[in-house]
Amino acid sequence: MSPADEAASILKHFGVQSGGDLASFSPIDGNEIGRVRIGDPARAAEEAAQAFLQWRSVPAPRLGELVRLLGEELRAAKEPLARLVTLESGKIVQEGLGEVQEMIDICDFAVGLSRQLYGLTIASERPNHRMMEQWHPLGPVLVISAFNFPVAVWAWNAALALVCGNPVVWKPSEKTPLTAEAVMALVRRALSKYGGAPDGLLQLVQGGRDVGEALVDDARIALVSGTGSTAMGRAVGPRVAQRFGRVLLELGGNNAMIVCPSADLTLAERAILFSAAGTAGQRCTTLRRLIVHESIADQLVPRLKQLFANVKVGDPREPDTLVGPLIDEGACDAMGRVVGDLIERVDAVPGGFYVRPAIVEAKAQEGTVLKETFAPILYVLRYRTLDEAIALQNEVPQGLSSSIFTTDLREAEQFLSAAGSDCGIANVNIGPSGAEIGGAFGGEKETGGGRESGSDAWRAYMRRQTNTINFGTDLPLAQGIRFDVAP
Repeated sequence: MSPADEAASILKHFGVQSGGDLASFSPIDGNEIGRVRIGDPARAAEEAAQAFLQWRSVPAPRLGELVRLLGEELRAAKEPLARLVTLESGKIVQEGLGEVQEMIDICDFAVGLSRQLYGLTIASERPNHRMMEQWHPLGPVLVISAFNFPVAVWAWNAALALVCGNPVVWKPSEKTPLTAEAVMALVRRALSKYGGAPDGLLQLVQGGRDVGEALVDDARIALVSGTGSTAMGRAVGPRVAQRFGRVLLELGGNNAMIVCPSADLTLAERAILFSAAGTAGQRCTTLRRLIVHESIADQLVPRLKQLFANVKVGDPREPDTLVGPLIDEGACDAMGRVVGDLIERVDAVPGGFYVRPAIVEAKAQEGTVLKETFAPILYVLRYRTLDEAIALQNEVPQGLSSSIFTTDLREAEQFLSAAGSDCGIANVNIGPSGAEIGGAFGGEKETGGGRESGSDAWRAYMRRQTNTINFGTDLPLAQGIRFDVAP
């Protein structure tokens, strides 16, 4: 079945009608698979602002009930939604299933979180006084998602934003609009079962850059959560700051793995293959720099080249395919500009852009090695001492994810110390790609500094309020200040 025919069948299953000015093209064969209507950003912002007035006062456990219902809808629709993710983004079916599972997992997490939005009780220096800290809903949240995770990133944000008392407006990538429409069909089912949710609570606004800019600039949007390139973050951050809004930015990564002499190389090989080649190298957590000790490089690198040469590149719907197509011709051209003659096109499905993962042995960390190319390119660098390896890892503008393979406890602990990795994610004996929702996801430096998903990332979607209550009959001032009126 062609991608267009399969997409039409899946959209019919979700009750989504294709039509509008924005076309979606499958990276599998480059053909159009559906169309959507461009949204009205001003109307969406106004409806979200009105919904907030009602939603902010609903008890958090009741808010969690809507997220629970959404999770159930996702469970029931996991396979068809994953197939649509594959058709529209090009990732293999296993990765599509994993992405929908992430959505289910974050819903489960958020339901529990709805009963754990804790504040603090703080000791007061004044007698008969109590201090406490509360967290209140922030306001409408805008989620800007990228093509490589067309549904999971929205769920990371939406599930937390909802239980924190906020409406959500979604501006998906114009390259993956159909998956967003399918998710909203599930949202409507959950809202129908929930009953009583305000209109405008969960909205989808399709469109290009102009639509995104209008929403970013709208003062009714309290938080802009943007996932994309560093260039996108540089544009969005100042625009939101100018109106004193908040941003949560998940931007580029240039992730490294250090392989030490004591490493389990069989384990490392498996991690390197998935981290470097998974999603055709189009993850923000993709492994892009392999920093390997000089004593084992001549053993490891030839083995990796063999693995990369043998990996199945092709139609992502086939069960034995591990690497699907790049998203479009532009991505293929970008890879070609970097690796030149090393780019190896694969004759898979006519109309798609299929490439074999490339290994580039670099003598120095400079030029393109310092930049993120959204393609399966793995640079190999050699090192002598662990201090040198850590310095190499940290000497790039990005700071998202990192990992080390070692069986030496001292090396592992040094890597995780304040003098070790400067990334938001640092792993030992697993690759940099493939995070779980229980931990806060995000990075430092040009990665933007934002945190999504688990841990205490929920605080980004709320405003903090400090309260002091005087239950006595006197009015002592803080710091012992005397401010008495003369008799």
